[in-house]
Amino acid sequence: MITKTPEITNRKPRADAQRNRDRILEVAKQEFTRVGANASLEDIAKKAGVGPGTLYRHFPTRQDLLVAVYRSEMEKLAAAERTLAESKSPVEALRAWLLLFVDAVETKHIIAPVLNTLVGDPKKVFETSYAQIHEALLALVKRAIKSGDIRKDLDPLDLLRAIVGVANVSASPDWPQSARRLVDILIAGARPIK
Repeated sequence: MITKTPEITNRKPRADAQRNRDRILEVAKQEFTRVGANASLEDIAKKAGVGPGTLYRHFPTRQDLLVAVYRSEMEKLAAAERTLAESKSPVEALRAWLLLFVDAVETKHIIAPVLNTLVGDPKKVFETSYAQIHEALLALVKRAIKSGDIRKDLDPLDLLRAIVGVANVSASPDWPQSARRLVDILIAGARPIK
């Protein structure tokens, strides 16, 4: 008797399954931001309009969902570089992207403590995202330097360090507002000296 080995394919998920996954990730981000990393998974499923089985089929554990939310947010942030570069002037694209980065840092602050407790290596999650973010920021800064809107000696990482510094130093819940103001200060300070 000859048995056939099932063929494994890397098919894209069905459209409805992908919509469910995306909806779960969006609701989870909102709930984790609102309630914290221990937000009820049942509430997330309900608000996403799916059953608990659908949530667990996509994300078997809370950690899987947290990692997926974090990665999704970082991927969106990295992808925003291209969209902003096509639709805004170089300096406005950089400013808009930095404001999105503030939002991403806010998400990371909520999710990072839980990711740091993972049994595996949480640094891998952050390293992958860091490479994407660094590449996107570098492209925006290079474009703004080329246009003459930003000084040639600007180190893109200095922008990130300043924003993350405000987030880490400030214990107050209004640090995102401070970080958003800082973005405008950083952009003004990065302009060429005339």
